[in-house]
Amino acid sequence: MATSTGWHGLRSPATVSPESARARPSPSISGWRGVQSGGGPGVGCWLNLVCGAVQLPTVHLPPRCHLGPAARGRARLAPPGAGPLLTSALAWGPEVLACAQGGWSGGEVAAEWTGVRALRAGDHSQATMNELREKVLTLDTMNLCVRRVEYAVRGPIVLRALELEQELRQGVKKPFTEVVRANIGDAQAMGQKPITFLRQVLALCVHPDLLKSPDFPADAKRRAERILQACGGHSLGAYSVSSGIQLIREDVARYIQRRDGGIPADPNNIFLSTGASDAIVTVLKLLVSGEGRTRTGVLIPIPQYPLYSAALAELNAVQVDYYLDEQRAWALDVAELRRALHQARDHCRPRALCIINPGNPTGQVQTRECIEAVIRFAFEERLFLMADEVYQDNVYAEGSQFHSFKKVLMEMGPPYAAQQELASFHSISKGYMGECGFRGGYVEVVNMDAAVQQQMQKLISVRLCPPLPGQVLLHVAVSPPEPSDPSFAQFQAERQVVLAQLAAKAKLTEQVFNEAPGIRCNPVQGAMYSFPCMQLPPRAVQRAQELGLAPDMFFCMSLLEETGICVVPGSGFGQREGTYHFRMTILPPMEKLRPLLEKLSQFHTKFTREYS
Repeated sequence: MATSTGWHGLRSPATVSPESARARPSPSISGWRGVQSGGGPGVGCWLNLVCGAVQLPTVHLPPRCHLGPAARGRARLAPPGAGPLLTSALAWGPEVLACAQGGWSGGEVAAEWTGVRALRAGDHSQATMNELREKVLTLDTMNLCVRRVEYAVRGPIVLRALELEQELRQGVKKPFTEVVRANIGDAQAMGQKPITFLRQVLALCVHPDLLKSPDFPADAKRRAERILQACGGHSLGAYSVSSGIQLIREDVARYIQRRDGGIPADPNNIFLSTGASDAIVTVLKLLVSGEGRTRTGVLIPIPQYPLYSAALAELNAVQVDYYLDEQRAWALDVAELRRALHQARDHCRPRALCIINPGNPTGQVQTRECIEAVIRFAFEERLFLMADEVYQDNVYAEGSQFHSFKKVLMEMGPPYAAQQELASFHSISKGYMGECGFRGGYVEVVNMDAAVQQQMQKLISVRLCPPLPGQVLLHVAVSPPEPSDPSFAQFQAERQVVLAQLAAKAKLTEQVFNEAPGIRCNPVQGAMYSFPCMQLPPRAVQRAQELGLAPDMFFCMSLLEETGICVVPGSGFGQREGTYHFRMTILPPMEKLRPLLEKLSQFHTKFTREYS
């Protein structure tokens, strides 16, 4: 074996037969059995490793080598077949036990020494200084809540998609020529063109010298000058106040008032954020408290957007699942809310209810009657309402209409309007804008305790301020050109094209999937995703279990490897036991979407036949 840093004269196989030394077996560890060998001065020590009937070559440490004490006393192993195997040295001096990293396939075993140093005997002062110490931050000592975090949208299947893209660039032959990442709602990554007026105003703010250019319309210049006047030093490179530029918060308040038919909105209750996700986590931080049975519980829809489960895991809160009704186009049922709440009260203290409307990943749009029922339920059960409304511009189905929770709450009158606590969220990442990378959004709080709102201000101030380019784009999105402005016609045309294309793609997705045997897709009423239910044969389920995978993950990974289509398994969003789904965005261009849908449906037929 080649000498590595910190080792002196390590060789394999042994230069002296281990039979010449006394040997005794070591305890078994996850299938490995180490055979300790020892000797006296001038002989050194040996190690044999055995896995089943396979024995590794004897490893010899020469006489002038010994192992540092920091290598002693620990073992951490992955089961055979589950990836790299690791054991740490358990001995000191001439007798040594298992220090190996490796894995095996069939009858072949490879082992590589790691985790210890061989130091020259006698150099004790240097050994004390240089011996390998365990790192302060390890998987065992890190924050366990962070280890519990999972985020399926950018999980293992996406990492594999990135690897496949790299392999294609390197010329590796695949049964496909490109990877289609239909896993995430990233509109511009899928080819959607930016809205011209948004980018014009942003460009002028970022580079004010362009204000002199004749290539920009007068209304974009006026808008940029107005924003720059509100920035520190008249520059987008300055910090803003932590809650966002006051002028833009006022614009957001006017937008909400227009959207909600004249119901007032107070800019002091509006906090700009780094996308809606940042604001959602901030509000959850305020809500989470307690330990044991008093820990905060938060009701979230299943299927859900994995931000919620990930944030609750990180904050050590209790996730309380309520199931949407797939048989009724993913409708929300208050009876199901009540079931989930009452069961949760046995082990936690539920304090908040999250609603995603329009739904992600399910695409349903809540009716006004449903929203009223949810508000009454939250009021009666003393739950803080969180309304995730980032897809409010994305409503396609005939007869469907977006109703904001704020509007319905205020129109319900007392006692609800005056007392029910609500936080509602919006973003520039979705809608017709699709400006995901600029990270702009806001939260409006209603009926929040004044002292808690001050604490919220303190909490967001720790992160200084949201990115100013995102604030600029939010400003344009909530206050678009007026009919008298020179940019109005182009802005309206571009906006309508985006939304009309999304509506057509939503309808096509439902149609193609419902024509495929073994796949059923509810209407995509809104948002940017379909969440079809698929049948998987028992042999496929069994094979997935053998591989340690969820059955729908096994299907989605197989789909990726054979077709290059990247979708997210339903198990990453939650689903009823015994059902299997995947989430696919409807964002690919129409000329790519139909072939993608057909290829996916054909693969499902082939997959079903193969495992039947």
